[in-house]
Amino acid sequence: MSTVVMHNVVSVDGFIADANDEVGPLFDWYTNGDTELAGGMKASKVSVEYVRPVWDGIGCMVIGRHLFDMTNGWEARPSAGEHVVVVSHRPKPDGWHPEASYHFVGDVTQAIAKARELAGDRNVAVAAGEVGGQAFALGLVDEVAMDVVPVVFGSGKRYFGSADVQHLLEDPHVVIQGDRVLHLLYRVRR
Repeated sequence: MSTVVMHNVVSVDGFIADANDEVGPLFDWYTNGDTELAGGMKASKVSVEYVRPVWDGIGCMVIGRHLFDMTNGWEARPSAGEHVVVVSHRPKPDGWHPEASYHFVGDVTQAIAKARELAGDRNVAVAAGEVGGQAFALGLVDEVAMDVVPVVFGSGKRYFGSADVQHLLEDPHVVIQGDRVLHLLYRVRR
């Protein structure tokens, strides 16, 4: 069965974007290295050695409608995996890439179930923020992955969204220092 991993790049103080959805320096590490990652991105060798297999292991992504609208669904080419499940009460936009394996469902529980089905033995990646926070609060997340960037935003979009839940994680079982990023992976304590 697939593992559900909540993931995002995050500031030291826990934000995935500022109040205007700008990521500022959070994604700089994707372009500050000399090792090819994907699509023209070059990161440090150690980051690429961590990120590439993680991305290759993703079968399906779960995102919210806000991220879908902001990115226009990456023009039907997700950054990882072959399938995307969008949590939304609105359907796929009329005429939007009918060939794309994008599925629109009404709630987070249904989204995770659909993503697990589509992912098969590969992992499900859940975008942090509101949808990820809801999945975490519902106990649907197996691991939490953070790419922590040494910047303080002070305010903005929270990694766990507006979820109001306290839950212990295990000690990180992956700790990798890249160039201007610290990769952390935690199992959710059951």
